[in-house]
Amino acid sequence: MALVEDVGYGDITTMSVIGDEFIEVKAEFLAKDDGVIAGIDVVWIVFKNVDPSLNFIPAVSDGDFVKRGDIIGVVSGDVRSILTSERVALNFLQRMSGIATLTRKFVDAVKGTKAKITDTRKTAPGLRLIDKLAVEIGGGVNHRFGLYDMILIKDNHIAIAGGIEKAIERCLKYVKEKNIDLKIEVEAQSLEDVKKILKFDGVDRILLDNFSIDDLKAAVDLIGGKFEVEASGGITLENVRQVAETGVDYISIGMLTHSPKALDISLEIKI
Repeated sequence: MALVEDVGYGDITTMSVIGDEFIEVKAEFLAKDDGVIAGIDVVWIVFKNVDPSLNFIPAVSDGDFVKRGDIIGVVSGDVRSILTSERVALNFLQRMSGIATLTRKFVDAVKGTKAKITDTRKTAPGLRLIDKLAVEIGGGVNHRFGLYDMILIKDNHIAIAGGIEKAIERCLKYVKEKNIDLKIEVEAQSLEDVKKILKFDGVDRILLDNFSIDDLKAAVDLIGGKFEVEASGGITLENVRQVAETGVDYISIGMLTHSPKALDISLEIKI
C-alpha cells in the first residue's frame, strides 16, 4: 500500500536520470540520532517487494540502541531499485524507531515497579500493526488491537446506558448470552465509580482515567488486587514514575503512537 502510494506508475526522476542502465551500488542506513531501532524486517519486506534481487544486510537487530553515526544496515543491488525503495523504507524505519525509542524511555522510567507501559488505539490509520509492533520492540506491551478483541466500557457507553452499573450489567448479560470469552475493562472517572465497579464479578480491569496521584493510590487500595488496574490520561515522562509507584499494573500512553518523533535516519549511497 505504501509503495503504491509513493511509486504510483513509476519513479519518474530515477527513470529519467538513470534510464535503463544497470548500476550496482551499496547504500548505508545511517543513524543521525541516538535511539532504539525498530522495523528491520519491514525494511527487508519493502526492498523485496520492489526488487527481490536487492540484498539487505542489517548491522543491528530490532530493539538495539544505536548512537548517532552508527550504521544500521547496508543494502546493495540495482541503484534504480534502491532509489525507488528509499523513502518508503525510511518512513517505516524512522517512524517505528521513533515509537520504540519513546516507549523505551517510558519503560526505563518505571523500572523497578510492577507497572507495564502499554499503547492505545491512537495509531496512524492503517498502520496499527506496525505501530504496535514498534511499541513491543521498545519494551512496552500491547493493549487491545481493536474494538473486537477486548471489551472496554468507556464514558460514552456509560452515559448511553444510564450509568456505570447498568453498562456493566448489560455487558455481562451480553457476553453470557453470546458465550464470549473476552477480558472486560471498565473506565472509572472517580473513586465513587471504582466503588460501583467493585460490586461486580466478571470484570477484569479498571481503567483509572485522569486520576490524581493521591486518588490513584486510594483507588489501588480500594481495589485491593481484585481487578487489574490501569492508569491513563496526562501521563508524561516527568510524572510516569509517580504514577507507577501508586501500584497500578498498567499505564496506557497515547503519545507513544499518536505523536512520536521519528528517529533521524538517512540512506547514503556509496559511489
